[in-house]
Formats: sequence, C-alpha cells, structure tokens
Amino acid sequence: MIDVDSLRPQFLSILRVVSALTLFQYGTGKLLGFPTLERLPAVFSLSWFAGALELVGGALLLVGLFTRPVAFILSGLMAFAYWIGHAPNSFFPVLNGGNLAIVYCFLFLYLSVAGPGPWSIDAHRKPPASAGA
Repeated sequence: MIDVDSLRPQFLSILRVVSALTLFQYGTGKLLGFPTLERLPAVFSLSWFAGALELVGGALLLVGLFTRPVAFILSGLMAFAYWIGHAPNSFFPVLNGGNLAIVYCFLFLYLSVAGPGPWSIDAHRKPPASAGA
C-alpha cells in the first residue's frame, strides 16, 4: 500500500508547477498577445505591470527559483487584482468573476509559507553560510 503522506512533498512541487503554468499564460497573453491575441496594454500601465509580474513570476515559480518571495508578491498581486478588478462589480465572487483571483491569492500565500517542494531549483541550491561561522 502507498503511504500517501510520503507523497506530500512531490505534490507540493506539482501544485507549484501547475499553478505557475496557468498564471504564466496570463502574462504571455497580456505582454506577448499569445494565446489570447488581445491588444497589448500600454507600457507601464497597470495591466502591463500585472502581465510582467505574471510572466516573470510564473516563470520563476515554474522552475522553483526564489519561490517564497515570488509567491508572496504574486499573492499580493492577486489580492490587488481582486479588489481593484472584481470586487467593485459585486460583493459576491460568483457574480464578480473573482473566484480565480481569490484562489490564486491564497494558493500563492500557501506556497510562500510551504516553499517550492523537492522538484525545484530552490531545493537544490546551497543554503547561505551563517554569518557567525
């Protein structure tokens, strides 16, 4: 029988990779016009900054590099996206279309605490030497 608890670290990595890929597509859509073929936002506009964070943050999360700080920043981005883009339309997330922003916000907040999992660059980087050594 498989010990499901022993698979927790690997599934943390899978959660990170899948969430990074789905976020990354929003960044490519906003900044590269792919796969959405939408009109690109003006440089340095709010939408452009969101796309840059989604693109770069998604790529860093995908490989698991600087996972904790990147995930924390992306959690804030998603909270900001919810309150600026969705909440003004309705109090209820099911009506304002903000469900995914809420899920992303708390998923990235979780990753900022839980870390990247074993299948990541962060897991294989050498920890910094302590200052007192």
